[in-house]
Amino acid sequence: MVQGIQSTTVLHNGVKMPWVGLGVFKVQDGEEVVSSVKDALEVGYRSIDTAAIYGNEEGVGKAIAESNVPREELFITTKLWNADHGYETTLVAFDESMRKLGLDYLDLYLIHWPCPSQGKYIETWKALEKLYKDGRVRAIGVSNFKIHHLENIIANCEIKPMVNQVEYHPRFNQRELHVFCKKHGIQLEAWSPLMQGGLLEEPVIMEIANKYNKSTAQIIIRWDIQTGVVTIPKSVKPHRIAENADSFDFELTQEDMDKINALNTDQRMFADPDDFNKV
Repeated sequence: MVQGIQSTTVLHNGVKMPWVGLGVFKVQDGEEVVSSVKDALEVGYRSIDTAAIYGNEEGVGKAIAESNVPREELFITTKLWNADHGYETTLVAFDESMRKLGLDYLDLYLIHWPCPSQGKYIETWKALEKLYKDGRVRAIGVSNFKIHHLENIIANCEIKPMVNQVEYHPRFNQRELHVFCKKHGIQLEAWSPLMQGGLLEEPVIMEIANKYNKSTAQIIIRWDIQTGVVTIPKSVKPHRIAENADSFDFELTQEDMDKINALNTDQRMFADPDDFNKV
């Protein structure tokens, strides 16, 4: 059983990645994100997930710099935005993210969306391969990539993605994609694991939460871990950040896992990656 907030999975290149991290989507740059990241680090989180488009990389970097956690214990992720697809533009965007974060190296760099209408994600991926080979990032991956996007990278590039971060929650558990990623050694990671709070009053999950004397958020995070999916719940409230970290002292039975799996409707809350090309 995964033992605690600093427990890790091992990516296909041997790099260890925490099972649970703090997501900072829609967390305001400045005091809000600095406080959230510091609160998370204080209760034991070691993985922080941001993105260029979030506009809070500087605040994340400030919190890291002001914390007492050694850099080598941290796992920092950021993502390339859609407007920067392309080989050279990716390299420039990476440098800008690193400047804002104030880091010498990154733990995980992701292509945020495939943007298929641009037709550039293969050359973009080759830029990530260069950053990886140059030792500037410890692992590279993608976000919101469907099976056919991943197949295209595998067929045309040297290095398989180590991570695929996607919309993943009990209402949308992406079974086929999960099976594909497992087959190819690509770690699936959940964004919006709580469906932006939309599942916190789901009766089935509430019933299970009462059984284990846990919150519904803790039940969903535990379900993620037991399905082999890394998860990055977002919160700016210190007690919620701490609560989400406390999802490791129990294990869901297979019966309860099956009840949660049965909630799947295969319906996205957010954009279909084949259609989302916003820059």
